[in-house]
Amino acid sequence: MVKLRLKRMGKKDFPVYKIVAADSRSPRDGKFIDAVGLYDPKTHPMTIDVKEERVIYWLKNGAQSTPTVRSLLRRKGITLKFHLMKKGLSKEEIQKKMDEWSSLHEHRAEKELEKKKRAAERKKAKKANTTTGGTATETTTN
Repeated sequence: MVKLRLKRMGKKDFPVYKIVAADSRSPRDGKFIDAVGLYDPKTHPMTIDVKEERVIYWLKNGAQSTPTVRSLLRRKGITLKFHLMKKGLSKEEIQKKMDEWSSLHEHRAEKELEKKKRAAERKKAKKANTTTGGTATETTTN
């Protein structure tokens, strides 16, 4: 059985993964049939480069994707496109749905980025607050 999975590359503590189509019996970093993409989790935001037509080719031919690769393909919208193709929609309808998905996905990404910025600001303010000795200084008078 052919699987779409990750092949680890890169240096120690700096992983870079190739997304490959490989026989399920071969080892993780062993031989593979086809390299269909690249995933770099250390960049900010993480880098996912995928050859969309090759992934769809392998999915059409029965390849199973591992959970991690499936989540990466879902982020890129490839699983949605494959699902729409299986339904038998025309290329125009698929393109329309993909445009809707991408605009929604971009909006979600912007909201997530804003949320992370606010959390970082709160953390920074809290850290600054603890280094100055607390939120309020109390004086006692007798």
